[in-house]
Amino acid sequence: MEGLEIGLDLLIVLVTAIVGGMLARWLRLPVILGYLAGGIAIGPFGMGLVSDSQTIETLANIGVILLLFAIGLELSLKELMKLGKISILGGLAQIIITALAGFWLGRAIGLEITGSIFFGFVVALSSTMVVLKLLMERGELDTAHGRIMLGILLVQDLSVVPMMVAIPAVTGELGGLWTSLGIAFGKAVGFIAGMIVLGYWFMPWVLKRVAGLRSRELFLLTVIVLCLAAAFGTYYMGLSAAFGAFAAGLLVSQSGYARQAFADILPLRDTFAALFFVALGLVVDRTYVLDHLGTIGIVAAAVILIKFIICSGITRLFSYSYKTVLMVGTGLINIGEFSFILAMMGKQAGIFSDNFYHLIVASAIVTMFLTPFAMNLNSFLYRWLSQKPLLARQLTGRIDPDFRLHTEDISRHAVICGYGTIGRQIASVLDKQKFAYLVIDLDPSVISKLRGQGIPCIHGDASNPEILSHAGLDKARVMLCTIPDYVAEGLTVRNALRLNPKLDIVARVHRDRDVELLKGMGVTELVSPYFEGSLEMVRHALHRFGMSSTDIQYILNKLREGQTVEKKPEVE
Repeated sequence: MEGLEIGLDLLIVLVTAIVGGMLARWLRLPVILGYLAGGIAIGPFGMGLVSDSQTIETLANIGVILLLFAIGLELSLKELMKLGKISILGGLAQIIITALAGFWLGRAIGLEITGSIFFGFVVALSSTMVVLKLLMERGELDTAHGRIMLGILLVQDLSVVPMMVAIPAVTGELGGLWTSLGIAFGKAVGFIAGMIVLGYWFMPWVLKRVAGLRSRELFLLTVIVLCLAAAFGTYYMGLSAAFGAFAAGLLVSQSGYARQAFADILPLRDTFAALFFVALGLVVDRTYVLDHLGTIGIVAAAVILIKFIICSGITRLFSYSYKTVLMVGTGLINIGEFSFILAMMGKQAGIFSDNFYHLIVASAIVTMFLTPFAMNLNSFLYRWLSQKPLLARQLTGRIDPDFRLHTEDISRHAVICGYGTIGRQIASVLDKQKFAYLVIDLDPSVISKLRGQGIPCIHGDASNPEILSHAGLDKARVMLCTIPDYVAEGLTVRNALRLNPKLDIVARVHRDRDVELLKGMGVTELVSPYFEGSLEMVRHALHRFGMSSTDIQYILNKLREGQTVEKKPEVE
């Protein structure tokens, strides 16, 4: 009967995850918040539907191991090096400075020195899941602030590993702290050395043999065994099991089987991750929360303020525009999912009391909940302020005087707004044809490279009317708007047409509902990269069926016009 009770508890938790996740999606919030809220509702401090929360926590810990293993699989050291100084150096600076600020905040609320150190670690991390989902929903993954946030989050995720290694080594006495940490990191280095040996000779050999059997089930079982074996190895050495899983994932990622391993383990990771967040909700003491609302509010507000100032300040130090600075600062105000893991480990190691653990979880939930609203509010305020003439000049920053020297005589040129993948391709073609063009982009590293090549460019937000006034739109042939932010794109088009009502504008379309809006503004031509990509696939497929180029073009034109092709042209 005990097994049936555990099975019933597991069923209740999974159903709660589904209901909570659906409710969060309906409210346009991250599903993590739905999982947490569901766990609070059914836990012993809520309706009391789950009788054995310890079993659920055990399953959730397996989810943590799989989560770290999957992160190791996804990590590409080559991609990390491509992120640039703002992601690597800025990410490291953000972690160190925020951890120091978190340390003093911990001391202010009564924590001992050791507890304050690890509270600094908790505060330093932001939620990759929450930020990634928000950027995807807002269509801002390829924006300057989107790339910066994801780069910093990747560095934060990597920093979790040494933090996890440190926690089991910490005792209540500060005197032996550095010795314990040194021993722990020595064990970690020894474990990594052993894993590297296995990773280069043993893992590829095993994975190659198993993959050669062409059995997906056996391959998945092998991957899980490698993950759990590494986790058990580090746990046996007195280190974090999650650290071993991460190291195993990192080594598998260097083999040719990383993508298949990640695809196979992803459903398990997501299922156990849901269990983890519901389990967190189960242990939240509703009585404590209700009795300490003021303390929770103060801590959450302090964390938000600290992280906004630090993340914004670091971004500004790298010469990014005010829009990017504000969006990065707002997006990283939350406490992350790995902070929950650190807090749980800290509680189990005796670093945090139960009450302080509840304070961390409650404060983290508040910061996660406020993040999407803060980003929306920030976007609205910036759009409103940037359209005011006086404030627009203040938000513009200093226009490089060398720019005016290079662009005084520019005319009959193209203005490219956004120098991402599409913008670079357009510029490359114009370069080869010896046509004049000017680039507007928010990323100072991009602008620096363009200036080094002698290409006319402006560092700033193209939706800002003051920036556009320096682009020579009255003398331009065409403006090509490739901005990945659909709101900024609309403002850019509107302000450009105010400066030159006859300007020929080609704009990238992000959403179907933006088509009529942009057409109504006066955009000459709209291009959807995904739609055009699908048309190229249609073209190739019809060509293989023997259709003539004329007939294929007729069908594609009809599809572009949004019409249904009822009659199939005759095949030659």
